[in-house]
Amino acid sequence: MQPQLQPSSSPAVNGTDWRVWWQLTRPHTLTAAFAPVLLGTALAIEYSGGIHWGMFLAMLIASLLIQAATNMFNEYYDFKRGLDNENSVGIGGAIVRHGIKPKTVLNLAFGLYGISVLLGVYICMSTSWWVAAVGVISLAAGYLYTGGPLPIAYTPFGELVAGFFMGVLIILISFYIQTGTVTPTSVLVSFPSFLLVGAILLANNIRDLDGDKEFGRKTLAILLGRTGAIRLLAGMFIVSYAWVIGLIIAGVVSPWLAIVALSIPKAVRATKGFIGKSNPLQMMPAMANTAKTNTIFGLLLSVGIFISLI
Repeated sequence: MQPQLQPSSSPAVNGTDWRVWWQLTRPHTLTAAFAPVLLGTALAIEYSGGIHWGMFLAMLIASLLIQAATNMFNEYYDFKRGLDNENSVGIGGAIVRHGIKPKTVLNLAFGLYGISVLLGVYICMSTSWWVAAVGVISLAAGYLYTGGPLPIAYTPFGELVAGFFMGVLIILISFYIQTGTVTPTSVLVSFPSFLLVGAILLANNIRDLDGDKEFGRKTLAILLGRTGAIRLLAGMFIVSYAWVIGLIIAGVVSPWLAIVALSIPKAVRATKGFIGKSNPLQMMPAMANTAKTNTIFGLLLSVGIFISLI
């Protein structure tokens, strides 16, 4: 569910405009799928010294498609439950603003799932069919996040589920399909992504807190209250950076990974952007900075790994 505000003054577009379909994917969220695939692959190159480009591209495209489809399920089910209208913040708006039939959005989401399954078959044929079991669970989680009788997004577990599937699992699968194994290092390095992907959902729920409470959701932000949720967000950022420092001190990763510190200003702006605000529109920059922190953090970790190989 998204909160309400005054109608946007952006130019109107109709359902035949390609921008409608592009907005439906919520492109600003797609980097959350790209960064962990790159990080998992970077770790694999460090471990094995090589890369299978076909596996990398298949995993990357499948992850992007699943993320886009999950966004479409969100759009469809929030509309069906009466949570979104044409003035809602942070949605693609294809249904409520541009007249796309809800069934079309749902079918498109399942179509993207279908393509990702075909890519998954290719990956499994080249690696292990155990990957298929993990893939099926991931697809189910993406659908059940806002679909089903009790959507995960309406519970206190949204951040946990999103962090695991979009953070840890993508990194480990990307690593596994390149190396055929999962190492303790790959697990340890994936932990900050778990926190930062979860932070994106927490930031979204802080922004939507009042509206979600009105519609009976029980998100983590509602349970903690606005101040408590902001403190938790700050804590997730702090632990993410401290975790990398700890891995460097312990000799688990190269000191070059300290380059992630360059993303700290985004995390600071994200946290400060929520303090003292209750208007959803005022909190949009903080939302954006939270997502950018996750993306830049993941990219910088990958850059640090690549530099260490030179």
